[in-house]
Amino acid sequence: MIVKKSTLLSIDAFSKTQEDVRIRTKSGAIITICCIVITLILLLNEYIQYTHIVSRPTLVIDRERNLKLELNLDITFPSIPCDLLNLDILDDSGELQLDLLQEGSFTKTRVDSNGNALDSMKFKLDDEVGEYPPQDDNYCGSCYGALDQSNNDNLPKDEKVCCQDCEQVRNAYLTAGWAFFDGKKIEQCEREGYVARINSHLNEGCRVKGDVLLNRIHGNIHFAPGRAFQNTKGHFHDTSLYEQTLSLNFNHIINHLSFGKSVEQLAEVRGASVSTSPLDGQQVSPSFDSHLYRYSYFTKIVPTRYEWLDGVVAETAQFSATFHESPVNGAMDPEHPHIRHSRTGLPGVFIYFEMSPLKVINQEQHFKSWSGVFLHGITSMGGILAVGTVLDKIFYRAQRTIQKRSATY
Repeated sequence: MIVKKSTLLSIDAFSKTQEDVRIRTKSGAIITICCIVITLILLLNEYIQYTHIVSRPTLVIDRERNLKLELNLDITFPSIPCDLLNLDILDDSGELQLDLLQEGSFTKTRVDSNGNALDSMKFKLDDEVGEYPPQDDNYCGSCYGALDQSNNDNLPKDEKVCCQDCEQVRNAYLTAGWAFFDGKKIEQCEREGYVARINSHLNEGCRVKGDVLLNRIHGNIHFAPGRAFQNTKGHFHDTSLYEQTLSLNFNHIINHLSFGKSVEQLAEVRGASVSTSPLDGQQVSPSFDSHLYRYSYFTKIVPTRYEWLDGVVAETAQFSATFHESPVNGAMDPEHPHIRHSRTGLPGVFIYFEMSPLKVINQEQHFKSWSGVFLHGITSMGGILAVGTVLDKIFYRAQRTIQKRSATY
């Protein structure tokens, strides 16, 4: 009886030989062991690559332009007292944030010329105003020509134009655009002790620390001397006392400057390295006279999101900065005699910020996926076995050839 060959058997791509016709050699055994070792090494390498964590950045359009951006700063000025230091923010939308150092979000610390703290208080010079009120109930303080008081004799008491304390005189001077200096010979300021206090602090420095919210558009943050005021001609500061005191300057130390929320601790806990404050530790203290110098930082801010494997997401911002220094009076550069600077207005520290329209998303991932590890593992084993088979055949044929030649002789 003749049995037809099965159609299924005819398509078997893995045909077998009988066990008794197989030939086993020492070279084949050695090659097999080498293939197993190499395969295990490759599989171990695949596993190591899978467990390796990488951060893959991607760029997207920032669609959260209406949100505010947090600014965190901590800057020490060794050669200008807290009484004269002022912080303002101006941006391209026309929004002005003036006298920010008067707000509760900032704290000033009086320091000596070596940076050692003297005390800490809210950034306000005239905290004690009102402790020495005038004795006369009908007192109407002079505004010293800054405001029109010529009709006071014909007005009732509550409608008279009066400057009852030093702060009101200062504001009147600012409104008129007059230089106030230290308030000397102004009765209200002398009575309240303003003149004595401000002159006793002129040899001190100041450390400013705090945070504020910025619009996500172009603008600048600046520390400048004297009270700020705004009129139809622009933005100005009363720099009279600063210009009079030649020992003052805006040399500074940036202890910390960052945009957005801090993510360093979140990253450190997860063994990652994140840097969002490249200017930390920056010291500017030139050897030449820097009394009338402006220090500028041009920053490019990129909104950034960090997504870690454990599901934690943090929004912050990275930035790069370019530093520039120049005399405000347009003098020659003391270190580069062939460079002349144009007039730049106010002395101080200016931080110009420019927001990027793009956002970086740093996403933590395994270096390889499970499917990639499996595929590469199968490919590695197949390749090693294929190469081992070729080597085994080469060695086997070489042995047979050598044996035949030996038998002939």
